[in-house]
Amino acid sequence: MRTYHLIGACLVLLFLSSCRPSSICLSPLPSQIERIEGYASLRITGDQGSARSKFSFLFQLQNQGRIEVASFLGTTLYQIIIDEGEAFLLVPSKKAYWHGEEEEIIDKFLGFRLNLQEMISLLSGQWRGEKNQVGAKNWSGDWTLEKDEKGRIEYGRKGELWFEIKEFFNRTTFARLLIFEHPLNKGRLRILNIGLNRPLKKESFSKAFLENYEQKTWLEIQEMLDNAN
Repeated sequence: MRTYHLIGACLVLLFLSSCRPSSICLSPLPSQIERIEGYASLRITGDQGSARSKFSFLFQLQNQGRIEVASFLGTTLYQIIIDEGEAFLLVPSKKAYWHGEEEEIIDKFLGFRLNLQEMISLLSGQWRGEKNQVGAKNWSGDWTLEKDEKGRIEYGRKGELWFEIKEFFNRTTFARLLIFEHPLNKGRLRILNIGLNRPLKKESFSKAFLENYEQKTWLEIQEMLDNAN
């Protein structure tokens, strides 16, 4: 049993050390943010119980995103690729993917519907078109946003979904710890590492996998993920 725990701990440390970026440096912020990448932990609690995972993320503003979700032992469960409105959820171990709408796929990840720009705004605290006063609404008119005494977005609500930023990175608007709640679930998202404007690999948003992966329905993908757990 001690050997098993030792192996598990080593795998976790290896997974943490392999995730980019390796350090947190957001101050001062660059004059223009083109890319956001990092590593985070996620806990979601709902009627079916509680689930915990870790994930890496890469967002190329404004319309590209890549998320890789792993178990706490570092095993890749699935990947999400969003490229200019096209969205895919991949299960690498099964060479299978689901092609869905952007908000649909983020819903499977977080438990509620968001588009990519809204997800980026949640993490960065930068909402297009938001005004200076408390209670301002963002560019879409769907969100009500509230600021703290330093002018950072601290609370937000859209329909039955609300979020609160419990911790920020240094003096920036970027969230370190975010909690959210929805009638179907509630959760906590903690950013462990984050970096801005790092060089982008050409294959980051590649859809070359389409040649070797088989398209599946969501129910088929869900069964694969359930069996993986």
